[in-house]
Amino acid sequence: MKKILMLMAVIPFFAAAKEVRVASPNGQLTVTVNDEGGQLTYAVALDGQSVLLPSALGFKADFGDFTKGMTIIGSEQGQQKDSYTMRQVKQSHISYEANTLMVTIENQKKQRMQVEFFVKNNDVAFRYVIPRQVKAPFAMMAASEAKNPKCAVIEFETTSFSLPDGTTTFVCPQIDPLKGWERTKPSYEEEYVANDVMNKPSKFGQGYTFPCLFKISGERREESGERADFTTGGTSKDESILSPLSTLHSPLILEGLWVLISETGVSSQYCASHLSDYHASLGGEGGGYTIAFPQQGENNGFGSTTAAMQLPGATPWRTITVGSSLKPLVETTIPYDVVKPLYAASEDYKAGRYTWSWLIWQDYSINWNDQVKFIDLAGEMGYEYCLVDGCWDTEIGRDRMAELSKYAQSKGVLLLLWYNSNGSWNDAPQTPRGCMDTHIARDREMAWMKRIGVKGIKVDFFAGDKQETMRLYEDILFDANRYGLQVIFHGCTLPRGWERMYPNFVSSEAVLASENVYFSDYHARQEPFQLTMHPFCRNAVATMDWGGVIMNKYLSKDNKSRHQRRTTDAFELATAFTNQAAVQCVAIQPNNLTDLPAEELNFLRQLPTTWDETRFIDGYPGKYVVLARRHGSQWYVAGLNALKEALTLSLSLDMFPAKTTLKLLTDQKNKKDGDIQTTLTELKTDKRGQAKVTLQPNGGFVIF
Repeated sequence: MKKILMLMAVIPFFAAAKEVRVASPNGQLTVTVNDEGGQLTYAVALDGQSVLLPSALGFKADFGDFTKGMTIIGSEQGQQKDSYTMRQVKQSHISYEANTLMVTIENQKKQRMQVEFFVKNNDVAFRYVIPRQVKAPFAMMAASEAKNPKCAVIEFETTSFSLPDGTTTFVCPQIDPLKGWERTKPSYEEEYVANDVMNKPSKFGQGYTFPCLFKISGERREESGERADFTTGGTSKDESILSPLSTLHSPLILEGLWVLISETGVSSQYCASHLSDYHASLGGEGGGYTIAFPQQGENNGFGSTTAAMQLPGATPWRTITVGSSLKPLVETTIPYDVVKPLYAASEDYKAGRYTWSWLIWQDYSINWNDQVKFIDLAGEMGYEYCLVDGCWDTEIGRDRMAELSKYAQSKGVLLLLWYNSNGSWNDAPQTPRGCMDTHIARDREMAWMKRIGVKGIKVDFFAGDKQETMRLYEDILFDANRYGLQVIFHGCTLPRGWERMYPNFVSSEAVLASENVYFSDYHARQEPFQLTMHPFCRNAVATMDWGGVIMNKYLSKDNKSRHQRRTTDAFELATAFTNQAAVQCVAIQPNNLTDLPAEELNFLRQLPTTWDETRFIDGYPGKYVVLARRHGSQWYVAGLNALKEALTLSLSLDMFPAKTTLKLLTDQKNKKDGDIQTTLTELKTDKRGQAKVTLQPNGGFVIF
């Protein structure tokens, strides 16, 4: 008997490895799944070039080990087409075609799981599907109970992403929990570093926050034959890192591949995750990263770092977007393609712009008189909303908030109210506290908001990625929908498909946001770098509440003291188009009504915030970006320059008729004194629909 058992144990290692493959509809993007040596792996290639080398698949559950001794026992391929509409992302009507692959795997104990792949022309999404292990008639259930779990705890995943040697990174480090101000981290507000090497340890030793952008090495060349080379971008205080060695005169074409890795479909049924630190070797095939679950200290140590689900069940989707240019990454809709709405919208939620006193006037502005000024400002500008920030319950008082809301409505403005998410997960002191952490508290608070006409909430200070915290996000969203409230999250994790899953979700911060421009001159200097990074990574996969088109020259109430804003007015105006959120802050101040040029004020009055189409035109992460967005029949083309030198671009503007005259809002350098001024001029496209535009250092433009 012992000899037979030994023979059975050896057989799988001599069995021929099984391999299955699925390709994108155009055949260029391929995924290959293999079980060689009992290790389940997948590999991704675009036009024959490796994107991911064989990378591990698998997980360890409380009832079974799916990390080794794996055998592919079946697969099924299919096609999927769909179309849907969304009000609050980069595109209003989305259609896609994808090929699918469901691979069924068995471990050494004959337990089964599946890996589901969804492959578009530039996108791969995959997830684990865990069935009930025994399909026994009800009468036979008792006998099979021990082998047939009805639920599972996923203890860890071996899911990995093995990238070719020489790949460079554009990533944001994950920080330790319970760090920073009032123990509020991780708040997902660390600094991106661009053009770095893979084998460098992360800043805090905790890996990297999703999404993660990678550049697989390739030669660089200019379409016009002119050489353009860049120094390494990053977050050093040395401004020289933001400079090109020579000025670009035509769009940069980078041979090689860009890869954007993230996840979507995270709900209360799983934890959120991030990427680990770099491992020099994964399965002997090359270096890369693994899926990392939350840290124990998150949520003040409360809740499991693992994930629990009922069976049958499925994990969230991990997504990989690939392109030989940055265009597919900027335009991707994969975070929404593979998820579905979890409930119906209770009303037709409205997009719009909001004013916000706190960014410049800070805590002392949360009083009746100052909030009236910002409501009046919103009314004067034709904006839909005004956000009243923290401590309104103590500084204005609940009794007067109904009166303030009524006053706002008389001006055609609706209020958004700030709330602390706490709870018990950090020490953030701002009130209202204890209003969003339980269903009973939310039900009472939201019913009151509905009675006085409040239309949205901004909930701040969350506590990490544990399933416990994912459940809180979902509960807040679901309860808010019952009372017709839109929701913005701050001090929070990346939204993962939430715009489609939760129809009253608007956006999340999850980024080193505008408040830091106020806090220090260093971050004011970093604003151009940060805002030319996010269209390629953070804002490519989810809406982003960066927090304001800042129009004050100085970061102060009097607009004369403290440090200066380091960007031009045209740069700030262009961020209204490069940053994407359907309810967007315009951080205009009352003084701006008299100190801004009329053309800038008029432009700010007509800013749209929803888009029917988005196109990537040109750019390089952390250096510059040019995007085109369409609202109805009107196109806007916006550009930002983070470089210390002027940048001249030849742009293809085929969204406009050839040989047409357009409006160009941009910066112009005064020849006499060198000052930069915002100008509104005409721009003519040639017979090929092309035009040249020059961006000043830390400058921008909008064509419309």
